Amino acid sequence: MKQLDDALTAHLQSGATTLCWCWRLTRRDGTRLGFTDHDRDLFFDDTTFEAASGFTASEIRDQVGLSVDNLEVTGALVSERLSEIALASGDFDDAAIEIFRVNWQDTTQRVLMRAGSLGEVRRSGTAFSAEIRGLAHYLQQPKGRLFQYTCDADLGDTRCGVDLTSPAYRAAGTVLAVTGTRRIVVDGLADYDAGWFNRGVLAFTSGANASRAMEIKSHTIRAGMIEIELWQPMGETIAIGDTIIATAGCDKRIETCAARFANTANYRGFPHMPGNDFVTAVAQPGNTPRPAGSTIDLGT
Repeated sequence: MKQLDDALTAHLQSGATTLCWCWRLTRRDGTRLGFTDHDRDLFFDDTTFEAASGFTASEIRDQVGLSVDNLEVTGALVSERLSEIALASGDFDDAAIEIFRVNWQDTTQRVLMRAGSLGEVRRSGTAFSAEIRGLAHYLQQPKGRLFQYTCDADLGDTRCGVDLTSPAYRAAGTVLAVTGTRRIVVDGLADYDAGWFNRGVLAFTSGANASRAMEIKSHTIRAGMIEIELWQPMGETIAIGDTIIATAGCDKRIETCAARFANTANYRGFPHMPGNDFVTAVAQPGNTPRPAGSTIDLGT
């Protein structure tokens, strides 16, 4: 049950209300964006809520228990702060969202209706539809370590310990050619063997994609040309002359950890765990272990 202050309660009971919806998005980088379906901008709680026509929301449903409560917000991409490119580039992935019911004549009269995070975002032309997931969906996420062959640490994090600022694992370069939406030819990586940056990260330091990064699918060398293929296209067009920084990747195997990073002491997998071959193994004659303390008669 929502707790309303006396002023808002009196306003609702007056019979003539001046209410609107306000949405506040907080991205993972801390950037806050506010939007409202009112016809002018509103300001409260250190946030400007931009008037954006076309915002509508589905009905809000609360359920008993820990099931995930979802609703959808649909709207038009009419704000300079909420663009199709930003959505496609993942800037708003898992962004926190708060939905307020506000008296636009007195914004101190407001109530938080729902808090959650952005889920799936679908785009069509200049319109978008965003799923808003309740906080209970975090309880469905796997937590803790996984018992598996491969390492579950992220390369370079505190559990891994590899220094990715070292020149052995990091190189700067420039885009020499663009051969597809996900393929580019670069310089600056000539000192590294093909495949060294597979599963790594390519960050753009200039151009339209400056400050954005994407995972590297493959790093190949053909006829002396160094080609990088990304897992997904960048949000903006890559141009010749854009500067980049490539960071080495890891396939999470202990062989790679030893040969490439000499970091087996920090390996976070279980490479010696028994697998399906052990489970399905059949005891062979002569290999059956004897009970402890038993003796073998060697004859006379």
